[in-house]
Amino acid sequence: MQILIVYHSDYGSTEKLAQAIAAGAAVAAPGADVKLQQAQQTALTDLSAADVLIFGTPVHMGSMCWQMKQLIDNSARLWMEGALEGKIGAAFVTGGGFGGSGGGAEQTLIALHSNFLEHGMITIGFPKSLPGYADGGLQWGACARTGNHEGMPAGIQDAALVAGRSYGMHIASMATQILNNAG
Repeated sequence: MQILIVYHSDYGSTEKLAQAIAAGAAVAAPGADVKLQQAQQTALTDLSAADVLIFGTPVHMGSMCWQMKQLIDNSARLWMEGALEGKIGAAFVTGGGFGGSGGGAEQTLIALHSNFLEHGMITIGFPKSLPGYADGGLQWGACARTGNHEGMPAGIQDAALVAGRSYGMHIASMATQILNNAG
C-alpha cells in the first residue's frame, strides 16, 4: 500500500502534524510505503500512483493555502480520467488566527473532503472514540490549534501530535481493510 501525505507548512506546525500522521500510519501498516511530500513538489503522477492520499494545510483566511488549492485545481485532468476513483482520502489542518479551532479549520477540512469526493474517492474521518480526538480532532480529520491569543504563530502542542499519530493509525488501518476487501 502506498500512502502519500501531501502538505504545505508555513511555520513548521503542519509539517510536524504530517510527520505524526506518517508515524501512526507506519505503525498500523508496517509494510506500507509512507511518503511525505510538499504540495508544490507533488506531481499528478504522484497522486495517481498512491493508494491513500492524505492532504494537510494551514488554514489561510478560512480556507486552504494556495499551494494545496493549486495542486487540487491542477488535478482536474485526473478527474477527467477518473484516475483517483476508489482511492482513500483523508485530511488534516493547522490553524492559528482567532477562534477556538483556528478560524476556519472545519470548513477547510470539509473543502478537502469535498475535493476527494468529487474525484470519487473514499474519505476517512476522525472518530471521537480515538485517542487524541478531544485535543486535536474534528470528525473531518486532525486539527491543531497553532496560534496564540493574539493570532500569532505559537507552534503545535504535543496533544495535537498524539491526535495526529492516532489519526494516522486509523487511516492506515481503515485503508488496509478497504483495500483488502476491494475486488
